[in-house]
Amino acid sequence: MLDHNKINAFSNADVQDMDASHHLHPFTNTKALNNKGARIIDRAEGVYVWDDQGNKMLDGMAGLWCVNMGYGRQELVDAATQQMQQLPFYNTFFQTTHLPVAKLAKEIASITPKGLDHIFFANSGSEAIDTILRLVRHYWVLETKPEKSIIISRENAYHGSTLAGASLGGMSGMHKQGAPLVPDIERICQPYWYGEAGDMNPEEFGLTCAQALEEKILAVGANRVAAFIAEPIQGAGGVIVPPSSYWPEIQRICKKYDILLAVDEVICGFGRTGGWFGSDTFNIQPDIISMAKGLSSGYLPIAAVAVGERISQALVAHDDDFNHGFTYSGHPVAAAVALENIRLMKQENIIHYVKEDIGPYFQQQLKTVLEKHPLVGHIEGVGLVAGIALVKDKESKTLFGDDIDVGLICRDHCFDNGLIMRAVGSRMVLSPPLVISKEEVDELCEKARHCFNLTLADVRDI
Repeated sequence: MLDHNKINAFSNADVQDMDASHHLHPFTNTKALNNKGARIIDRAEGVYVWDDQGNKMLDGMAGLWCVNMGYGRQELVDAATQQMQQLPFYNTFFQTTHLPVAKLAKEIASITPKGLDHIFFANSGSEAIDTILRLVRHYWVLETKPEKSIIISRENAYHGSTLAGASLGGMSGMHKQGAPLVPDIERICQPYWYGEAGDMNPEEFGLTCAQALEEKILAVGANRVAAFIAEPIQGAGGVIVPPSSYWPEIQRICKKYDILLAVDEVICGFGRTGGWFGSDTFNIQPDIISMAKGLSSGYLPIAAVAVGERISQALVAHDDDFNHGFTYSGHPVAAAVALENIRLMKQENIIHYVKEDIGPYFQQQLKTVLEKHPLVGHIEGVGLVAGIALVKDKESKTLFGDDIDVGLICRDHCFDNGLIMRAVGSRMVLSPPLVISKEEVDELCEKARHCFNLTLADVRDI
């Protein structure tokens, strides 16, 4: 058992010194962090985390979009413990399997959109996206159309941080590092109505953005395009919810030109939008999807790709290896935890709770408490995910200048006042655990309003 006295023997300064001396953080300015010192998270329970100084924070981001069932679920700890005692590891290479991974594949196939009933396992959303890239291109080779290698994505999309994920994504800051990128990736505009539609209404703008896909297909040649990939809602891009006209038109175009539709469900999957997957919420019928984060509620690293009949039949019919995989693909302990996580979600009726109860309440309270705030230009969201645009002037939608990082200012006020809310540029995003209560939603909204007031005071005279 852990000796908590020995763990707590390390002071705040001890941990920060070890961290600064040896730990390289993801998506971080290392020099700035080391000068400031990392915040040390010590424990968590329900929807709250505590730092090592005893400060309690409502986790409005569910860790990193992932702790859907909340912290401290003993059932998930027990599932991991029991599996470790029986079979702590074995690989799924070399014609072997084990019960947890076989059961999990069947369980995932029972909740995915219709037809997506073959499951390939990975360890992170980025690895799942790499798998989609390889599977999609491999499929067209099997179909004797190797020239179909172009994959179309969206500007401001995030599909992970591996070389393949960064290449498929549309974030220029990532493209500047690690070039050259994977070739044959094209991009079209994002469906960001509030920020980019001008005078168009949402439905007109949604159609315009979707039709940009057809224009791109025709520009590069339909015989060259393998797939279009997108999230149902752009998560790390700032929680961009497409207008209702967008996805039906995207699907029409994909069918017209016989290109595969790949949907990145890493954030939207496992109840976030009020369906098992965002594809359910938006009535999308994909050929292939990625998933991670909520699959185990973040308790252990695990990801998967669900493959539709069109691709799976080609793989089965082809008498050769698909030369792709990872040491920990379908890790038995991670699979056991994911199985228990899905069982808990079903037992506690989480999908219904998000769709019919807490999700609508969350969206309504955000608008009631925050929409009239002078900093808030627009709030959008579905289920338990939301994006809030911070603006200098509400009427003109004028943003703050580059010299004022309003999102970072707001984020820091949140941390200092008991709320974790993420900044994406000038947009604040929320994705709390799916088990959050109405009282905790109220607390979240009140803390957000207080932090917006503090932020406004900081930027008013700049």
